[in-house]
Amino acid sequence: MPSFQESRETFRLWAELPATERVGEGASITFDDGPDPDATPAVLDALDAAGAKATFFMVGEQVDAHPDLASEVAERGHEIALHCYEHIHHEQLTDPRGDVDRALVTIQRATGVRPTLQRPPYGRFTAATYEIGRQAGLEPVYWSAWGEDWETLAPDRIVDFVTRDLQPGVVILLHDSPRYGHRPSARPTADAIPRIAAAAAQRGLALGPISAAVG
Repeated sequence: MPSFQESRETFRLWAELPATERVGEGASITFDDGPDPDATPAVLDALDAAGAKATFFMVGEQVDAHPDLASEVAERGHEIALHCYEHIHHEQLTDPRGDVDRALVTIQRATGVRPTLQRPPYGRFTAATYEIGRQAGLEPVYWSAWGEDWETLAPDRIVDFVTRDLQPGVVILLHDSPRYGHRPSARPTADAIPRIAAAAAQRGLALGPISAAVG
């Protein structure tokens, strides 16, 4: 879990570099860090069972490793968005424009879709990378609820974290890969999806991708 100081710095950056944190209607469900054979197929099946579509913020190096899986995400009707090529803090990038360009090419080649949304690793742009993304036609996106599922949590705990903030307009952050977190598998996230979907339905919220819900 981010430290208090890290969270404080993140929110300071969000104020300086604004992005979509909420949507106009329903609830948007999003996944970072994939595609990954560990959990992306299970996440896709859980979303299908729930009748929900999502936004997948893909990592270029993951797409290069699993292009067929990236293609399947698009073929199953989900929104394709850009996370990064290398999953590192933006202030550590030696060629930030190159990272965006490489990710765009890689994702489009695998999925047939050119992303129009970007969420940075760890939710933190720099002023330079924020502007580079804008110049590339990428709308910046953050979140307003999360499952804290980069940690080793049981599905019910992930559900608890999401549903405490589940209200109209929320953007939910989840992860379909364990590669950049602190857990051995992201399958608990897939297992949490049915209960998240049920909670959303109880509150009259349709789960969908960001572009369908922005108002």
